[in-house]
Amino acid sequence: MATAWSNWSGFVTASPKLIATPADAGELAELVRSAPGPLRVAGAGHSFTPLVQSEGTIVSLEKIEGLVSHDAANNRARVRAGTKLGALMRILQDIGQGLPNMGDIDKQAIGGALGTATHGSGPTLGAYHTRLEAVQLIDGQGELREFSRAGGLDMIHATGVALGSFGVLTEVTMNNIATYRLRRRKWVLPIGDMLKNFETMMAAHRSAEFYYIPFSGYAQFIASDLSDAAPTTRPTEDDEEGLATLRKLRTALRWLPSLRRALIKGAVRKVPAEDYVQDWLNVYASDRRTKFNEMEYHLPYEEGPKALAEIIALTEKHFPEVYFPMEVRSVAPDEFWLSPFYKRLTCSIAVHHDAANDPLPFMRAAEPIFRKYGGRPHWGKMHNLKAAEFKKLYPRWDDAMAVRRDIDPQNRFVSPYMADLFGIRQ
Repeated sequence: MATAWSNWSGFVTASPKLIATPADAGELAELVRSAPGPLRVAGAGHSFTPLVQSEGTIVSLEKIEGLVSHDAANNRARVRAGTKLGALMRILQDIGQGLPNMGDIDKQAIGGALGTATHGSGPTLGAYHTRLEAVQLIDGQGELREFSRAGGLDMIHATGVALGSFGVLTEVTMNNIATYRLRRRKWVLPIGDMLKNFETMMAAHRSAEFYYIPFSGYAQFIASDLSDAAPTTRPTEDDEEGLATLRKLRTALRWLPSLRRALIKGAVRKVPAEDYVQDWLNVYASDRRTKFNEMEYHLPYEEGPKALAEIIALTEKHFPEVYFPMEVRSVAPDEFWLSPFYKRLTCSIAVHHDAANDPLPFMRAAEPIFRKYGGRPHWGKMHNLKAAEFKKLYPRWDDAMAVRRDIDPQNRFVSPYMADLFGIRQ
């Protein structure tokens, strides 16, 4: 009997023959060998593309979680792939370690975050996958494999960003750093000033990002730097209340755009600045209850301001229903073959749309702008690219596909969506 599955936003749904929650690698290996195909792996369902969608089997790793071992001398920790980031933060803090950087959502499983190249912000800080020391996975024939930097760096680079299609991750060893504190500051400034001084401001801090609030003319800049100071109180988070206000203004003043703009501008200008110090795990994550769909593109760093200016103009001229802030971050280059940051310092721009509304018209209009500037899409966020386009964007594409065929020769992990993505004839 079919079982229903959906992602976090509700935009992607599936009716697989089986949803399985194996308790360990042995049960997982048996599923790979015998369960109805294709097999797709669910972390926490925080991808907005149909990566998990399958009419065969969806495998949840929720029971394959927790700490396996740790190396205090080298700040390494081995964890199971289904471990949620929120739990991982607490595990690492308890053993005196910390992730060097994070995004602002801690609900994802580490396996899913690695597989889709999830990231934080900072021009010298890489995405989660850049911290990989070793990976253990079940291949397409149900065999356990392990790759490590010491045993073969190419295989780490090939499988570090794998979209759940190069085997099913079971355990990963992460290179971390000693636990640390951050001083986080937030303040509001005109978007024109932010775009003009983009490179200077983003490079002035260990981690920096900003949000542009549509129809406001203002950005909220967020800077995080290492600190030895004593912890102070983190201000009460009011992002959800702010979103509710923006939604009400959008709805109530649909036919009075000038008044809407004036009210939003006035409200954003009055947002108080923040300045506090906390342990790393109490800084990065934010409360995200209002569901949305998202597109994020990773652009050459220097192209970011121009692309964002065009996205803002598009939104404010043609899409008055959009009210979610646009998020802008930077990411360090890396060597992973399917990483959107491969050999390129990156500016990442994310646009969001309320999950209660159809996101496709807005996303389809924004995507050509991102592509014009050489953008590579986030693997887990909305896009319309297929294998032919990806082959042009990724110099090691053919090498990665060869590794995928070796790990999964019978295409056990290849759904129709993944076949289109990878250019596989079934």
